[in-house]
Amino acid sequence: MAGLNMINSCEKCTAGWKNFKHLSKSELETVNSNRYEATFKPGEIMIKQGSPASNALFMATGIAKSYIEGNNGKNLILDLEKPGSIVLGPGAYVNSRHNYSVAAITSIQACFISADIIKQISRTNSAFAESLLEDFCRRAVRSHNRMVSMAHKRMSGRLADILLYLSNDIFGNDDFDMILTRQELGEMTSMAKECVVRIMKEMEDSGVISSETSRIKILDKGKLISLSEKG
Repeated sequence: MAGLNMINSCEKCTAGWKNFKHLSKSELETVNSNRYEATFKPGEIMIKQGSPASNALFMATGIAKSYIEGNNGKNLILDLEKPGSIVLGPGAYVNSRHNYSVAAITSIQACFISADIIKQISRTNSAFAESLLEDFCRRAVRSHNRMVSMAHKRMSGRLADILLYLSNDIFGNDDFDMILTRQELGEMTSMAKECVVRIMKEMEDSGVISSETSRIKILDKGKLISLSEKG
């Protein structure tokens, strides 16, 4: 839902994208004058696969999922987006289309920033361009690691990878709200929902985690890491 801007400026935004530190005051003002804010409820689509890639999406609050819409309603979740991150897919530089969808998992406040402005600044500000490239590369490495995990690891190893990702990268805590449904966990690990439920029960029975519908606590991180490494 679009609305009045709640963030006074990009310069004063407490969740500001780290790469904005490379911008001059005038460049920040240019970005600020070419953005608009929107709020989303859980489940709402923020970016639709195949739509024009005219804007980058900046996450100010909340968590979203980036996913490829497959055939027969089967999706593949690529990544989770958290506050301080920006979503500018490769389509912005390839075919001017979004190559995946983004949907809100929690309530979200976001900014849409003109992709043309980001490209324009990248042409004249080498430090900003390099940071943008690092952002693309970091995403690519995560995607490659996920593909390797799904191709070569057993189901328990794949699920261990995602639980460690949630603990280390998303929440920074071994006790966290399970914001993903069992179906979504399956969409991140290329497993059926029933397999996710069964493996989580096995992890719980062996004392690796305690699991509730809406909360996960990692009890033995060493064992979870071992499951991940052994695959």
